[in-house]
Amino acid sequence: MFYLLHGEDEFSSREHLKRLRREGNFDYNQATYNGGEGDLGTIIATCDTYPFLTEQRLVIVEGLPKKRRGAASADGEQEEQAPADPPAPTAAAIVGKKGGKGKKGKKGGKSGVDTRSRAVFEKELAAYVSSLPETAVLVVLVDEVLDTSSPLLKAAQAHGKEIKSLLPKGTTLESWIVKRAKSSGAAISPDAAALLANFIGSQLRLLANELDKLAAYVGPGATIRVEDVRILSAQVQETRIFDLTDALAQRNRTQALDILHDLLANGQPPLMLISLITSQVRSLLLVKELAQKGMRVPQIASTIGMAPFLAEKILRQVHKFSMPQLEDAYRQLLAADAALKRSRLTPEMALDLLVVNFGNG
Repeated sequence: MFYLLHGEDEFSSREHLKRLRREGNFDYNQATYNGGEGDLGTIIATCDTYPFLTEQRLVIVEGLPKKRRGAASADGEQEEQAPADPPAPTAAAIVGKKGGKGKKGKKGGKSGVDTRSRAVFEKELAAYVSSLPETAVLVVLVDEVLDTSSPLLKAAQAHGKEIKSLLPKGTTLESWIVKRAKSSGAAISPDAAALLANFIGSQLRLLANELDKLAAYVGPGATIRVEDVRILSAQVQETRIFDLTDALAQRNRTQALDILHDLLANGQPPLMLISLITSQVRSLLLVKELAQKGMRVPQIASTIGMAPFLAEKILRQVHKFSMPQLEDAYRQLLAADAALKRSRLTPEMALDLLVVNFGNG
């Protein structure tokens, strides 16, 4: 059997893969290959190998080789995707340069396929699918939607099964949240589902983690309410901090104060709030500095050690501030933190003054 799991929703694709693992009796007859690096001949040889003490062997290919500029696609057209940023040089690469010419990339063992070429890799693997033995279950998992001209897509439609996973949005996302909460043993109110959808969006892995945590918090069979989400979900609180700094960037101090007092009313400790705001301003400073050096989102995220989606979100926000404003705000935050710890000001007064004076430098 051949399964093609593709689509931008990598979480659901991997959930399908988990189910396939559970449903099959594969025991120790399982092998996983990186499609971007693995040798196609080895993958085919593994599929052809008779399983040991079970009826079937599971072979998983995660990903495909990256498209190269100017390389012909499987249907004869030119691939237009730009090459990825080159990785940082490794010690082995440096030694290789010193020692002379490095080794060329390996060719596919059985079929002589150059596994560095995505078009040829797809074409040869798709051609093999029609002769896949009954003793093998081959799963190809790709974190992107494949074009209708893809040989693998055609092979799945003719000789296997295609499962396309797209990220849910709007009411579909809220329905996904309700179903996921039910699978975690809890119900969730419509308002709570809408709150999670609004603040976390289509980051399904994060949503699943939050729902598992919330379900454990309210208990089996109970209903997750808005108050539970506000208290327990770190993602919601983090997004509220984004809203707060957005209001400050727009000089909307009334909205900023409303958000601040809402967070305090929900039980957020003042010192933790200052810590969260300080962390946000520090991220703004770092992202702005790196962006001014010409770095793009993937490079910024890698340099700071931040999730790419978060770096992109901060980059959209950072243009609303000048560097002097951010530096002054950071100093104010440190001063407010010190004043609170020394009990010179009440927490509410310290935070109110911080909002009123934010970014005046």
